[in-house]
Amino acid sequence: MHSSTNSPIMKDLVLVGGGHSHLAVIKRFGMKPVAGLRITLITRDVHTPYSGMLPGHIAGHYDFDESHIDLRPLALFAGARLYHAEVEGIDLADRTIACRGRPPVSFDLLSINTGSRPSVLNISGADRHVLPVKPIDAFLRGWEEIVDRVRAGDGAFRVVVVGGGAGGVELALATQHRLRQELRRAGKPADRLTYHLLTDTDQVLPTHNARARAKFMRVLREREITVHTASAVQRVERGRVHCAGGRVLEADAVLWVTHAAAPAWIRESGLATDERGFIRVNDALQSVSHPQVFAAGDVAAVVERPRAKSGVFAVRQGPPLANNLRRAVLGKKPRAFTPQTHFLGLISTGDRYAVASRANWSIEGRWVWRVKNWIDRRFMRKYNELPEIENAQRIELARGIADRDAIKELSAVAMRCGGCGAKVGSTVLARVVNRLAPFERDDVLIGLHEPDDAAVIDVPAGKVLVQSVDYFRAFLDDAYVFGKIAANHSLSDIYAMGADPQSAMAIATVPYGREQVVEEQLYQIMAGAVEVLNASRTALVGGHSSEGAELAFGLSVTGTVDRAALLRKGGIKTGDALILTKPLGTGTLFAADMRLKAKGRWIDGAIESMLVSNQAAAACLHKYGATACTDVTGFGLLGHLVEMVRASDGDVELDLDALPVLDGARETIRAGVFSSLQPQNVRLRRAIRNLNGAVEHEHYLLLFDPQTAGGLLASVPTHAAARCLAELHRLGYAQAARIGRVVARENVLEPVRLVSRTLPN
Repeated sequence: MHSSTNSPIMKDLVLVGGGHSHLAVIKRFGMKPVAGLRITLITRDVHTPYSGMLPGHIAGHYDFDESHIDLRPLALFAGARLYHAEVEGIDLADRTIACRGRPPVSFDLLSINTGSRPSVLNISGADRHVLPVKPIDAFLRGWEEIVDRVRAGDGAFRVVVVGGGAGGVELALATQHRLRQELRRAGKPADRLTYHLLTDTDQVLPTHNARARAKFMRVLREREITVHTASAVQRVERGRVHCAGGRVLEADAVLWVTHAAAPAWIRESGLATDERGFIRVNDALQSVSHPQVFAAGDVAAVVERPRAKSGVFAVRQGPPLANNLRRAVLGKKPRAFTPQTHFLGLISTGDRYAVASRANWSIEGRWVWRVKNWIDRRFMRKYNELPEIENAQRIELARGIADRDAIKELSAVAMRCGGCGAKVGSTVLARVVNRLAPFERDDVLIGLHEPDDAAVIDVPAGKVLVQSVDYFRAFLDDAYVFGKIAANHSLSDIYAMGADPQSAMAIATVPYGREQVVEEQLYQIMAGAVEVLNASRTALVGGHSSEGAELAFGLSVTGTVDRAALLRKGGIKTGDALILTKPLGTGTLFAADMRLKAKGRWIDGAIESMLVSNQAAAACLHKYGATACTDVTGFGLLGHLVEMVRASDGDVELDLDALPVLDGARETIRAGVFSSLQPQNVRLRRAIRNLNGAVEHEHYLLLFDPQTAGGLLASVPTHAAARCLAELHRLGYAQAARIGRVVARENVLEPVRLVSRTLPN
């Protein structure tokens, strides 16, 4: 767990959305934690785009990482849990947040900074035939598809941008610049592009001054972008946009940047909202109807001081929001915040040229773009280049809790017993069990809901029992996802031996805290585990839980198999192909994650891999005649391969070039970031023969990388290997690969030979 202190958890602050205001909140709580406070960030985007640089990214001036803030290291820096999920609703009475595909998340204090989306609800066909600028990740995917279409085509390509505000104008100029550049690079005429900008107002940039509007009207004319004012869109069809007054525009792509709309779940939650569904807040950014809820950015409507929906205001609201959330946590009254009336607007024209405007003045030039670029990059550095703070410093900072009642409550739970006194209370345990719905099996005679001291399982006639146990510290702050991964990891030993899982017993250690906090943490991890167990038709029949300093979890799993069908590590045969079903790299990636050196999308990819069950892969390998099998876990690929080889009569050739690798693992290995178990695994290098420069290969060190919920490593008869791999790919193991072959035994002490096209002979 990446918690900032070992203090018992007393309050839960949940941040919904990774918007500009929450960036400041997360960093400020990271710099100055509050003892007993647990922060959870729920976000649908792990990489949040910075609005100031997004047009530059679209135009091709910035790459993805330059224009996005990685929320994962920022959350880790603050000791906050990061839940990669989409919110679907809030129960204000129970103080829970409903998220798609996971159990509800509890909160004591809630802050919402989700941004807004272009409104398309009242326009027929817009939901099917336009590309809205938000959500940004979906827009960027759609935009790259448009770029590909333009690059591949030869005829005219007609783009219609709907929205005449700063966002629409900037998007029209940025997209046109990028498409023209792509056409020139492809040796095709740029004049095959036609651009139209539609706005329902009488002029573009209605919130900016007349000088700025005049400058942009000139630029739009120079770029041959036709502007249609007072042209509200009434209907969108495939290839056509119908406007008020009967105008119809042909369109190969329609980009939508109109008035902002709030997510539907906000209005449905019961929070007080304005006529457009945005949360009504006071000058302290606190909900006027529910004081435990705060909001900022586009999703908030400040009642007394309304402002336009702009990233500038969201950024400025960050520090006062952070201060007021801290005050609310400590039982103090929030303070009012007065936003500025005017702000400096810096709007780019797509080609490293920009216009600045404030109040009644405006200026333009390439130097303005350079100033904008400097300001934007300085902002990004604040959140992508985090200061180093040691754990000891965090603990010292966290001792600054000021609320006396909180101190008394904190002291009450701080003195915890050992032995059986460390068990989770029976009422908490009973409530958690009652919320679960484990799979029921006829061969479980006495199970989870019985009062007896142990489970009783019937062993089918002719079967043998296969048993395994795994238990480890949490490496994720998301207990639900960690529970799913731990269950997958524990079941893999059963699958590797060709067995069907039958029953499981859980072992959980939960950080101490308030009873409600302990219950929710235990429920989240058990809910994740039970979801995986149920999918595999495995009955949860019991377990043991206790309180401790950090979250840890595991399962003891029992399975059954026909004696003749049992797969073991020893059994590989000369001529067999070696198949690995999942990519390598979880060890180095999560070691980098702990050091704030991994990108959020890398960790997302690793989690996605770990959430893939090995059940279907095991059945596939068995179907194609696997002669030996093991799962790749803590000892790394080489460690588990050596176990297979030494239990058999053959040597192996391992092709370093063929190893499947998780995104980012090569980068973290090159940066010298390794798991703490790596040095012990490296001792197995003495089993490798004829290195021939293998230590220089970029995959060499990944041989020793410990895996969590890794893939299966199996030997399959060569004649069946291609068909086996094809089926694994169809089953969803996209990176499954043939990584080597079994050869005749030559050297008992050095049974593994590394080969590679890039290594000397």
